[in-house]
Amino acid sequence: MPSIADIQNPSASLSSQVYAQDGTLMGKYYLEDRVNIEYKDVSQYIVNALVATEDERFYDHSGIDLRSLLRAIKGLGRDGGASTLTMQAAKNLFTENWATKNFLLRAIQKVKEAIIAVKLEQNFTKEEIILLYLNTVEYGDHVYGIRNASKTFFQKEPDRVDVNEAALLVGMVNAPSLYNPRRNPKKAMDRRNTVLEQMVRNKYLSADEAMALKAKPIELNYKKLDETTGLGPYFRMILGEELKKWCKDHKKQNGDNYDLYRDGLKIYTTINPRMQLYAEEAVAKHMSYMQKLLNQQENIKKGTVWNGYENVLEAAVKQSERWKNMKKDGFSESDARKSFDSPVHMKIFSWNNNRERDTVMTPFDSIKYTKQMMQAGFMVMDPISGEVRAWVGGIDFKTFKYDHVNYNTKRQVGSTIKPLLYSLAIEEAGFTPNTTVYDEQQSFGAYGMVPATSKSCTGAAMPMAEALAFSRNCATAYIMKQLDGKGGNTAAKRFVDFLNNKCGLQTKIDPHPSIAIGACEISLYEMLQAYSMMPGRGFNVKPLYINRIEDKNGNTLSTFAPQRKEVINDVTAYSVIKMMQEVTRIGTARGIWNYDVKGEIAGKTGTTNDNSDAWFMGYTPQLLGGVWVGCDDRFIRFSKDDLNGQGARAAMPIWAYFYEKVLKDPNILGIDPNAGFVKPDVMPNDINFDNLNNNIPPLGAEGEDMGNGAAQDYVPSDIKPEDLAPESQIPDKEMPTESKQPVKNTEPKSQTQPGNKPPSQGQPKAVMPKKPGN
Repeated sequence: MPSIADIQNPSASLSSQVYAQDGTLMGKYYLEDRVNIEYKDVSQYIVNALVATEDERFYDHSGIDLRSLLRAIKGLGRDGGASTLTMQAAKNLFTENWATKNFLLRAIQKVKEAIIAVKLEQNFTKEEIILLYLNTVEYGDHVYGIRNASKTFFQKEPDRVDVNEAALLVGMVNAPSLYNPRRNPKKAMDRRNTVLEQMVRNKYLSADEAMALKAKPIELNYKKLDETTGLGPYFRMILGEELKKWCKDHKKQNGDNYDLYRDGLKIYTTINPRMQLYAEEAVAKHMSYMQKLLNQQENIKKGTVWNGYENVLEAAVKQSERWKNMKKDGFSESDARKSFDSPVHMKIFSWNNNRERDTVMTPFDSIKYTKQMMQAGFMVMDPISGEVRAWVGGIDFKTFKYDHVNYNTKRQVGSTIKPLLYSLAIEEAGFTPNTTVYDEQQSFGAYGMVPATSKSCTGAAMPMAEALAFSRNCATAYIMKQLDGKGGNTAAKRFVDFLNNKCGLQTKIDPHPSIAIGACEISLYEMLQAYSMMPGRGFNVKPLYINRIEDKNGNTLSTFAPQRKEVINDVTAYSVIKMMQEVTRIGTARGIWNYDVKGEIAGKTGTTNDNSDAWFMGYTPQLLGGVWVGCDDRFIRFSKDDLNGQGARAAMPIWAYFYEKVLKDPNILGIDPNAGFVKPDVMPNDINFDNLNNNIPPLGAEGEDMGNGAAQDYVPSDIKPEDLAPESQIPDKEMPTESKQPVKNTEPKSQTQPGNKPPSQGQPKAVMPKKPGN
């Protein structure tokens, strides 16, 4: 038996609710999908229908209807109508094993329910007891509570339903599955009409009113929120993991930890629902097009893309639910494997309105089909506050659960890292956007040549702004060299310190010189934080996606504030902004103006390792967004020379489609297309780019980005571990010098300063990139 305290403070498992910035319900976390409301928020139609159908003498008894109780004990009736509403509320709150067929156990339960019902009547008013019942009973499709039911079946609050809708909802409580109007519309209508007749019998309706109501069809507006529906399913998955950690660190008054799935928490996020919708639409619009292009590629059509990667497919077979279920059922490995080669009916993902289609194919072919789907990650945030406005972790959460935005998903970033290196060069090494740099392959001693090949090097002198606009790998390697000039990896250590301590990256990055051109793997989430220092006028801000957490009663449990710190001065930030505006004006991202966007936009494209990864990082004075596009298996990609696989074509359109819709929506407040980047007062003159080269390469040409390899491709086997420690972790006396390099440096001893052309350099043998995907 429950204690008096339990009876006086009854509680049922409540779903925790996630709200967007404007209060829109985005989704829930629950074991039972239940939300409590107050009596004043319930339509009187619902109350009348419930009393008339489930407990006609409700207002006249004190919890027990002796005749009904005796009938239930003797087995002459079922729960519906056999117990009082108060006893049913007691059953919902305090008893288990409702469906037992054990006569003795059920009789004991009935007695227990009766005793608890009397105690409930002693502690609660009739209105409160009705509310306890309505808030705890199931209404079908595993929906609990009258508010959830009315929102799920009619998209209405429970005080807005009409009498027909009230009768349908009340009719379901007797047998939620049998009278579910979605599954059994005929039985549901018959049951609704029975409720209407009961309302006539108990004088809540006239016979004529009931007759007119019964002639009307059932009209549903069904929409159930679950993990795959609602706004931002990828975001809500990541948020849920964060909230579980929060629950482990926070206790209720009784000393127990909060339970995300039972305690009815209210989580208020920073997501803008309209921006989230536009972000999801932008991803769908572009990725469906990109998939068509990839599917036309010869090695995809013929299946030769899998040559040499059969082990990947076999591993996927053994990770599938089909394999696990067959092994659990006792099938041998050979029999289980054979089943993957037999055609079966199945549903697979498809770029249509339903995101799925029926087909017949072998399970083995379905694995290939699924793995050949291009994926995307897209996140948008406020660059000043860090508040996340939109988060799209993939192309379809129902089929593909893996999130491509969060910290744990890391891909090679390619040229998108260059603005961070250029920021360091301006901040600490005296560079300016007009500093002359040289587009020549650079030797880093034992670490080899960067880039790995010189085929993209022009040998030309150019302003640093031009090197960024056209994403010149060789000129970028030159800039890295000038940060130290010793020919080893001291400059790389300096850059790693900057990335970790200033840009906020938590990923462990080995200090190889090749990181200058993006031969390192970082998450999209981290890249957005790193980029925030440019539109943030020198302040780095950590992405923030929770504003506050409340308990079920609305009491604030935690609030969250922006975490900002100044990492570069605003002159440096403005200088990089101006250079990145050149990227969108004449550089690799100039195609952005083919879309219906306007205003000041700065950005950077990135393309890596034979088109395995495509990136675009872009921002305005008010919004910062990042896009990654690629396949989960990196060997599935556009061919090396196909421009469709580059950042300007594979990733940038998602950003552009999103921003188009934002600019056209007057309901999104605060986004001003005329807003401009603020020039620091200490800059006497604006930055001039009249001296940039007018010989613009083909749109999207980032050939120098492809084949940059991975960091380990540049490292000889005899490099010592201490040579890879970040600069800040090595005492001065242990700093490596030329004489300590494992391989003799063949370049001249004379060093260069920014802006001065270096003498010709020795050419140690380059370490060539390994085969992508290994």
